[in-house]
This record gives sequence, structure tokens and C-alpha cells, in this order.
Amino acid sequence: MGEGTESSSSSMGGEKGLEDSSLPVNFHGNLASAHNDDELLNLLQQAKASKRTAVVNYGAPWCHACRKMLPTFCNLSNDHADALFIYADVDKCAETTQDVRYTPTFRFYRDGDKVDEFYGAGPQRLRDRVWLHT
Repeated sequence: MGEGTESSSSSMGGEKGLEDSSLPVNFHGNLASAHNDDELLNLLQQAKASKRTAVVNYGAPWCHACRKMLPTFCNLSNDHADALFIYADVDKCAETTQDVRYTPTFRFYRDGDKVDEFYGAGPQRLRDRVWLHT
């Protein structure tokens, strides 16, 4: 993870995904990475308990489109401090991501319920959906 980027779940050194040092710094501490199913469920529960919208990026380090979307996802976390942005590695969160068919998939949760979803690389489409749901 880039210097100054925070995670509410665990240390992310040496792994792919949000740990890419070329990604923007997260200024609000509202960007986290789930390294297993329990962390993902805990982060979604935190968002529900705090009445925050959760924006989840289901991706994989081997996915070119996922890597292409990460900078946009990170920048949006800086622009929308009231939402919780979560990166979930589909290989490490295998149980909770069984229904994810394509990477990247972006899901939006409000009050613990999924309210929207789309997949594929589309930076402007992601910006528009985040704006709509936050």
C-alpha cells in the first residue's frame, strides 16, 4: 500500500491489489482491503453499523482490468469521505465471493443491503455510480 494509506483490517505489505505503491494516498482512512472472508464480512458490518454506504471492488491481482481500475477506486475514496471503500480479493475471499462472475465487479451496499452492481473497467461509470450512491 502506498505511504500514508490506511487499512482498518490488517497490514498489507508485500501483497498485490491495494498494496501497489503507485496508488494514491487515502486521506480519510476509509479505504480497506479484505484479505479473507471474515475481514470482508467485518468491514461490511462496520459500514452497516455506522450507516455508511459501502463500495466494494471485487478484484484479483492477476486481472488487468482490476489493476486499471484501482487508481480510480482509490481516488474516489478521497472524494467521498462518508463512504467505506473495500477492495476484496476474490481468491482470498472465496466463500463470500462465490457469486462474483467477473472481475472487477463493483457492488454498493446501503444499510447492509446490496443496492447496485456492475462489472468491468469503466472509470467514468464507477465515478457516476459512486456519486449516485453517496
